[in-house]
Amino acid sequence: MTAVTEGAPAPDFSLETADGPVSLADFKGKSVVLYFYPKDDTGGCTKEARAFTELGPEFAKSGVAVIGVSKDSIASHKKFAAKYDLGVKLGSDPQGEVIERYGAWVEKSLYGRKYMGIDRSTFLIADGKVAKVWRKVRVPGHAEAVLAAAQAL
Repeated sequence: MTAVTEGAPAPDFSLETADGPVSLADFKGKSVVLYFYPKDDTGGCTKEARAFTELGPEFAKSGVAVIGVSKDSIASHKKFAAKYDLGVKLGSDPQGEVIERYGAWVEKSLYGRKYMGIDRSTFLIADGKVAKVWRKVRVPGHAEAVLAAAQAL
């Protein structure tokens, strides 16, 4: 796994969503926010998805798509999106290939126990290049910070 850095070409991705497949090639000449989160329908992940949904019209006005990515299945994503009326696309990466490609699969620690999990992280991609990277994201104010960066492109 190599670190994904700002200014570098964005790692390729192809994900299934409830609306069909989506890939980096779909955004040639455009911008996309790819945010990685641990699990559908959990506290922080729900707050993050709702924050991006709330700002969805602003992202759309700026011509920026938003895609949330986790290892959860399409069925789980559909249930999660319906429960909270989410307006962001949710990409399923059950094998974790895209998650690893973006360096979001990391060793974590909880109460001294080490395990592998998804680092809440976000990538703003503009015309195939990584414009901005956020690692170890704290949810409050994050969607607003991503929107500000997207509008500044």
